[in-house]
Amino acid sequence: MRKILALTFLLISFNALATPVEQGDSPRKSLEQALLAEEGKVVYVDFWASWCGPCVKSFPWMNKLQQQYQDQGFTVISINLDADKTKASQFLKDNPASFAVIYDNKGTIAKHFAIQGMPTSMLISRDGEIKYRHSGFFSGKINQYEDEIKQLLNSSSTTFLKNTSNKRNRGNHESE
Repeated sequence: MRKILALTFLLISFNALATPVEQGDSPRKSLEQALLAEEGKVVYVDFWASWCGPCVKSFPWMNKLQQQYQDQGFTVISINLDADKTKASQFLKDNPASFAVIYDNKGTIAKHFAIQGMPTSMLISRDGEIKYRHSGFFSGKINQYEDEIKQLLNSSSTTFLKNTSNKRNRGNHESE
């Protein structure tokens, strides 16, 4: 129940910024749906842009993490902030992503989370709380980033296994 409340708070605080024009398939709505789909998992949210040099270095690492830890309840969601989607598409051709990409060409999500540098990442625990936030991507800090991920995966792995088992037992129908 606590994790649902934390995730609900995160989404409600984000909804407060939404204007009626954004209600369709807005970046905000895409992020909400992605977070709800990954409920109970450790989520690494990464804000990036095509012009960002460190972003080029972070993509292979995020692909590796997605592959290495997805079976333990980990996922990456990236949010692109390019005003021109073709630039983001070209970046992704050169630097493929094995994780979700949300386009936020007006920076709505970035403004909500007060993103000031590229890339910026947030690590969200299984209960929906932002536990770590980093501005920039530094090769020398990869061990620190991975230790934070492992800590969150290990601190609540029984919750993930229990939730996965419950979803199977309920036929994937969500209820509380």
